[in-house]
Amino acid sequence: MDQGNPMNVPATRKDLMIVNMGPHHPSMHGVLRLIVTLDGEDVIDCEPILGYLHRGMEKIAENRTIIQYLPYVTRWDYLATMFTEAITVNGPELLGNIQVPKRAGYIRIIMLELSRIASHLLWLGPFMADIGAQTPFFYIFRERELVYDLFEAATGMRMMHNFFRIGGVASDLPHGWIDKCLDFCDYFLTGVTEYQKLITRNPIFLERVEGVGIVGTEEAKYWGLSGPMLRASGVQCDLRKVDHYECYDEFDWEIQWQKEGDSLARYLVRIGEMMESIKIIQQALEGIPGGPYENLEIRRFDRERDSEWNDFEYRFISKNFSYF
Repeated sequence: MDQGNPMNVPATRKDLMIVNMGPHHPSMHGVLRLIVTLDGEDVIDCEPILGYLHRGMEKIAENRTIIQYLPYVTRWDYLATMFTEAITVNGPELLGNIQVPKRAGYIRIIMLELSRIASHLLWLGPFMADIGAQTPFFYIFRERELVYDLFEAATGMRMMHNFFRIGGVASDLPHGWIDKCLDFCDYFLTGVTEYQKLITRNPIFLERVEGVGIVGTEEAKYWGLSGPMLRASGVQCDLRKVDHYECYDEFDWEIQWQKEGDSLARYLVRIGEMMESIKIIQQALEGIPGGPYENLEIRRFDRERDSEWNDFEYRFISKNFSYF
């Protein structure tokens, strides 16, 4: 790009407008800045500027144990808090060949899929608002609050849960929680049906999303897209099937994907994934076994004699310099 003229705009045009979108709310939610060049209502150039979410998390982790660091990781992505906790404990479990009790594995699966539903709902509401439909934005918070009620009952926190542990979870499910979650699953299925009636075949909605924002299969791979973005472009790839993490292989569910690669396809993938999440949760709730919710053997890691974590230098650094 020409450093003297960074924007790729016609030099002869005098009526163009350059607008900053983000990184603040409500345009980019703090994560991205776009320098947009407008010709009337037409966007003729857009320069993305990344890097607004770097918070030095890797540096903080240098003088923290896993238990001390877990409360930080939920801040990576407040829409996928359970997932950030899962990847943080999955690494040490794989390295140390630590076995997770089956009950703990099922609890993890339930929490992960509830987190997926909450995340997709908060995608759906603003997406619909952005294309001119405000009503679904209020509907999604109705269901999302129910998910957070379940999180709060199980973990004590609505958003930042600090629930996963190496070798299991922090606590067992409270009495009556499984029945409440089953009730939520039945209710949510009717809610998704309501979304589909309201949105999916709406002619105004289809006009604004069908064939819009097409990302082809090769483009999606080249750009490094993942999740529903990738699966909506014709790639049948889901890490739950590929990496076989947690105990997803014990449940019957299908990868949701579309081949069109447009905004409609991305919507359909997320709707389908929420339905599959309910299917997984119901199977886990109905088949959850008894037994422990954590592997007590891994506590031996904290009892190593003469550990460097207990010396003066480590305790001094962790209790002082981490505040700056």
